[in-house]
Amino acid sequence: MSQIIATPPRNSPALARSLTMTFSDNTLLPMLLGDHDRHLARIEQKLGVRLACRGNRIGISGTAEQVVAAEAALEALYEQLKRGEMIDGPKVDAALRLTDPANEPRLPLSDLPAIRTRKGAIGPRSQGQAVYIDTLARHEMVFGLGPAGTGKTYLAVAQAVAMLISGRVDRIVLSRPAVEAGERLGFLPGDMKEKVDPYLRPLYDALNDLLPGDQLTKRMATGEIEIAPLAFMRGRTLAHAFVILDEAQNTTAVQMKMFLTRMGEGTRMVITGDLSQIDLPPNTRSGLADALDTLEGVQGIGVTRFTNADVVRHPLVARIVEAYDQRYNAAKEHARERQG
Repeated sequence: MSQIIATPPRNSPALARSLTMTFSDNTLLPMLLGDHDRHLARIEQKLGVRLACRGNRIGISGTAEQVVAAEAALEALYEQLKRGEMIDGPKVDAALRLTDPANEPRLPLSDLPAIRTRKGAIGPRSQGQAVYIDTLARHEMVFGLGPAGTGKTYLAVAQAVAMLISGRVDRIVLSRPAVEAGERLGFLPGDMKEKVDPYLRPLYDALNDLLPGDQLTKRMATGEIEIAPLAFMRGRTLAHAFVILDEAQNTTAVQMKMFLTRMGEGTRMVITGDLSQIDLPPNTRSGLADALDTLEGVQGIGVTRFTNADVVRHPLVARIVEAYDQRYNAAKEHARERQG
């Protein structure tokens, strides 16, 4: 697909490099470039390279690392187009995150893990997601930790759906603690189900995206898929199930131990949460933090920690998370200095 020109461009630093990629299918090239070459502009901005398209060729100029990353991103996007997938801004960003020279270690894009569903393969959009998908496949119990927008809940639900459809588990159980984040359940209208359903809505949203509506309704009616508040887990033993506890930072240590000990034969468990978003009463220790201190390193348990670099929502979300983290860390440092 590509021909490497080893000599550096004229009047450029010694470390500069140029490369020309040739694409065989002219019908796919406009989609690779994007309207008004917006995909190329996105790659130039993110990686600091210069791209020039002439006919069915794209020339890349930059440092050796930048050129290699741009080539890998363009090849990955072109392969997606050859498989019949569409390319948009978020997919370009995903390819760039996965080929960023700053991310080490970096897996070859051809070796990245994926979750196979009837809607197609769900691949990682960041290095953290690649590690997480691999961990979900290898471990019976997985903790997924990190800020909002990293895909930790969505990918866990995707793995659960894939295992249910393939017959590797008999059912899916999805749960969340119904913690009052600045609001009071008692003042909400309706019965208990209507009160807690808003807390479980993100789980419904993920399922709706992964399963046809009629199939989801049928599987929920038969009990193959169950969504329930954490309090409903007490006293149960869950066998041959894929069980997900979302927003686990809002459990107490007692609740977390209760949940983890529901695990029965043939069951997989995933616990997701963000320790910077704890809504528990003051001086109440998070069950998620307590579980990590107790269980990390135990055989059979995998832990994946996402960072702000793994946020795959709107780019502004990553900047918002980063701004809050900086403010939080500055406040902690200030408090430490006052104590000292």
